[in-house]
Amino acid sequence: MDFKLRISYFTPTIITYLLLITTPPILALNITDLLLPYPDLSAFSALISSTSSAVAADLSHRSSITFLAVPNSYLNSPSSLDFTRRLSPSSLADLLRYHVLLQYLSWADLRKIPSSGILVTTLFQTTGRASSNFGSVNISRNPATNAIAIHSPAPYSASNATVLTLIKTLPYNITILSINSLLVPYGFDLMASETRPPLGLNITKALIDGHNFNVAASMLAASGVVEEFEADEGGAGITLFVPTDLAFADLPNNVKLQSLPADKKAVVLKFHVLHSYYPLGSLESIVNPVQPTLATEDMGAGRFTLNISRVNGSVAIDTGLVQASVTQTVFDQNPLAIFGVSKVLLPREIFGKDRNARPPGVSPSPEKSPGLGGPSSHLTSPPGFREDMRSNADGLQLQWRSYVVAAALCCIGLLYVLV
Repeated sequence: MDFKLRISYFTPTIITYLLLITTPPILALNITDLLLPYPDLSAFSALISSTSSAVAADLSHRSSITFLAVPNSYLNSPSSLDFTRRLSPSSLADLLRYHVLLQYLSWADLRKIPSSGILVTTLFQTTGRASSNFGSVNISRNPATNAIAIHSPAPYSASNATVLTLIKTLPYNITILSINSLLVPYGFDLMASETRPPLGLNITKALIDGHNFNVAASMLAASGVVEEFEADEGGAGITLFVPTDLAFADLPNNVKLQSLPADKKAVVLKFHVLHSYYPLGSLESIVNPVQPTLATEDMGAGRFTLNISRVNGSVAIDTGLVQASVTQTVFDQNPLAIFGVSKVLLPREIFGKDRNARPPGVSPSPEKSPGLGGPSSHLTSPPGFREDMRSNADGLQLQWRSYVVAAALCCIGLLYVLV
């Protein structure tokens, strides 16, 4: 028996449309809504609201963060009340940005933090108003008591806090921790946000302030491409992946990057740049993993592309020869994002003929780096934490399955009608 399947000319278009409308939207992060069920954090939530929603707006397009909240009993102390009342709205907003860590730290991650500590970038660092790297915080764990301490990386800084408990977690999106004191950035000027003009988008300065990117800063300045990058910041913006000094030191002996002709060296540098502004949360949820670079624009479509994906909870970048991971946020202020990466990104179009160009093994993700790979501790999970994690994960999995089933049934029904 012959069976003929007749499909309308418009069927593929209709099916695509149905799939699009049945795809769940990415929800914006609303920190005040997340704090609403916790009355003991009402004063801190009120501080966020008092900044004319500046901090809430900064967080609305972000994911993979850790938020540090101060309970009422600590925030309503006379010294804290006096301090916050003397701040201008913009300075208060910067103070609150210092409590937003641009890295998702689960309870398990906290248990792995070594006593020497790890350095984590905050939202305040991305404004350009922090001196040096004092917009970051150092997080350490006391191996004897398992207490988690958070303080400024500046030596002899008087501002520090201790983690009290886990408030809420949405896996790979946000963790909310309560701490016993406000954190004040080192050298924080009460009027700095009010009087200082916006920072110019100076890429070389941002790398020098990052301290671990001296080689990259020197190469960019010497090549002259940094001016081209800054000119490209208009419109869609740009995203730079900058290898650390250690990444350059770890290059195989047969990769003579400095010996390349000037034009090829410029292509390699442009290979590290996307012609769009991507904050970390956007990179983690990127729809099309194959991304063109500035080198693609010069050398032709389909060439000098990067494959960006999420591996083991971190952002991985694959060139076809090297797989690197994003290790830190150096600068993030629309239209410019700069991320530190663990390897020099070697394009296969230039280095592909040399099979030894790929270093052995795969770069470890930030979750497995020494900063988070210390010996496991006996820090216990909060009551109900595992159940909350399971319910969140199960709920998300069931939600996605329902969307897929609904889309499949719509497609099957449409085909049946058209046949």
